[in-house]
Amino acid sequence: MPLSRSYQDTIKARVKRDPEFRAALFDEAIGAFLEGDTAVGKALLRDLVNSTIGFEGLADELNKSSKSIHRMLAPSGNPRMENLFQVIHAITKNEGISFKLTSSYTKGNQRVPA
Repeated sequence: MPLSRSYQDTIKARVKRDPEFRAALFDEAIGAFLEGDTAVGKALLRDLVNSTIGFEGLADELNKSSKSIHRMLAPSGNPRMENLFQVIHAITKNEGISFKLTSSYTKGNQRVPA
């Protein structure tokens, strides 16, 4: 019988031991949201919350029920923008993650900084 770990256990272990991976997971979640892929963004935020602060801790931080936060980040969830940004802010504060957005536009086939 092959030995295996669940996906969530693997992610949780990596997040706990590797701050760069934790920041990259957050970066990918934000990037997914900005590119319009909310399903991936929510899935990555769920993984990050499960691996760090936890839904109960996040609920306490946001003064909301953990059930409400689970629904927000569920595949069929549709969080209000205010709630989503509260979640993002709490994660950055809890994990010491900072990020900077930059913009650019495409002119022809060339990407040009704004």
